[in-house]
Amino acid sequence: MSIEPEVPDKLYFKIGEVARLVGVKSYVLRYWESEFAGLLRPEKTEARHRLYRRRDVETLRTIKRLLHQERYTIEGARRRLRHGLERAAAPREAIAAAAPPTPPQRARAATAAPDRPDEGAVLARVRAELREICRRLAAEPGEAPPLRIG
Repeated sequence: MSIEPEVPDKLYFKIGEVARLVGVKSYVLRYWESEFAGLLRPEKTEARHRLYRRRDVETLRTIKRLLHQERYTIEGARRRLRHGLERAAAPREAIAAAAPPTPPQRARAATAAPDRPDEGAVLARVRAELREICRRLAAEPGEAPPLRIG
């Protein structure tokens, strides 16, 4: 995994600069612009040159990460960006993960492969920690003691 260059503190970037910052060729940027039309709209000069803003560069880096590192399809990356899932996971997902297992989940856990005997214990510990986090998040500020994980 290569380290991406830092984005300079500028208002606009030409397509060549953006290609260097993102680490792809300029024709890839133009293609992504057509595929992610709702998310990428670089301004154009009178000479029809593309001018990208800093947020466009950051969006393009996210698109590259989704496509190249996380192996999303174009449609999957589009959906992920459209629904704002690049932000932290929603609290309801954490609450759902902390909920006690349903009977079918218990049955699957009972028939788990014997080569992973500690998996149930690890999952139980993680589940308990998530419940504690959810409880503390639901508490009024200042009421909960410091969080201890371990």
